[in-house]
Amino acid sequence: MFATFARFKCNGFENRAEPLSRGGVLARYRGLREISKRHHGEVLKFISGDAILHQARRLGLAHGRTLVLDDMDEMNYAFDLAIHTASADRSRAIDRYARSTRLAPGSDEMLVLDAMRAARFSVLCIERRHEIAGLIATDIFRRTEVWLIDIGLEGSVPDGSLIATRLYTPQRFAMTAGVNVQFDPEIVEDLVAELPRHLREKPLAAIIDDRRFAETIYRVALAGGIMERIKYQDPVWSKLKLPG
Repeated sequence: MFATFARFKCNGFENRAEPLSRGGVLARYRGLREISKRHHGEVLKFISGDAILHQARRLGLAHGRTLVLDDMDEMNYAFDLAIHTASADRSRAIDRYARSTRLAPGSDEMLVLDAMRAARFSVLCIERRHEIAGLIATDIFRRTEVWLIDIGLEGSVPDGSLIATRLYTPQRFAMTAGVNVQFDPEIVEDLVAELPRHLREKPLAAIIDDRRFAETIYRVALAGGIMERIKYQDPVWSKLKLPG
């Protein structure tokens, strides 16, 4: 299933003329990002402290009820899973929040919330810098082009890099849901060993949407010391706290 990594190479996309300014795109991005931060803060009210601790334990960030962290930002990965994923017999926190809130149809708040509910975990190859703002990337398992706006990634991730992140697309551009993992050969090898056995035999394209795939990537990356290489310059989670 992981042969895709070995044979995949970043292939450029043809530029599309964008009648937009960098300042205008980034202003729009920042406005939508602020709305997403507010949504993330509110959705945590729909998650118990026990649920957060459960995710933290599965990522190796807690023993019993005690958090074991080298960096508080490590909890971002537990928040991501608690908000955007759930087992088959449970509803997602983001959906419970959406059912409880009343937003004006057509508002930016509704636009962002709908996009967040449709967020998808993706493995991206960074092709190049977008001619106006952000990055052009390939979702390598869905074979789609992504215009990604992320100020931190734009300034730090080299062309040709592979990253895993959860994306939502409120406009023509996509945004990250808050966390990312840089891929390297060591992570791929450990990922094969850590995935549940029945998932290892399936093509990667068939399991990219399985909640355990993102969980396994996060767990392997955290065990490998990802926080020593990552600093979030544009954090979604900066004001979020553990519920309860």
